[in-house]
Amino acid sequence: MLNYLIIGTILGLSAGFAPGPLLTLVISETLQHDIKAGIKVALAPLITDLPIILLTLFVLAGLSSFDVILGIISLVGGCFVLYMGYGSLKTQGVELEVRQVAPKSLSKGILTNLLSPHPYLFWFAVGAPTITKAMNVSLGASLAFLVSFYFFLIGAKVLLAFIIGQSKSFLKDKMYIYTLRALGVVLCIFAVFLFYDGLKLLGVITF
Repeated sequence: MLNYLIIGTILGLSAGFAPGPLLTLVISETLQHDIKAGIKVALAPLITDLPIILLTLFVLAGLSSFDVILGIISLVGGCFVLYMGYGSLKTQGVELEVRQVAPKSLSKGILTNLLSPHPYLFWFAVGAPTITKAMNVSLGASLAFLVSFYFFLIGAKVLLAFIIGQSKSFLKDKMYIYTLRALGVVLCIFAVFLFYDGLKLLGVITF
């Protein structure tokens, strides 16, 4: 269970702090309006992700006996996590152009997350396979992954909303950049394990 708790924490922190459409909206809403507006946007994944998770779990359940397909999915997941890690390693901070517009509600955050390809790719290639493996251990392991992932995903964005509400320069601060790069290294290591699982399922390696 601890293993999946750690995985959820790492992936949640990485997704929470990494620049992307939803984080950009969290920041812009905080700067244009207030911290409360940024927090509303940060909560969007709690609403949008459930159908995505259920769909990907349903698809993977039908593929459970096809090791070759699962191996390919694992390799795709490794590529996606490696891409996330590379993006975190090369980040120089967040560039944001703030425009004065009407307040965006939670529905804007939901729309942004639904239209972004990242949640779909993440849950199909990384999240759902991880939950499936965790379920083979115990229900508690899968819950540990889900709870830790969303706690740190949402928590990271909420924390950024609070910090940015006090200091816009934090987006270029060395602490933020170094945190992202450290998470990038961990993600790259995690990608190696996904590549290993994929190659093992494909029968390329046997150890």
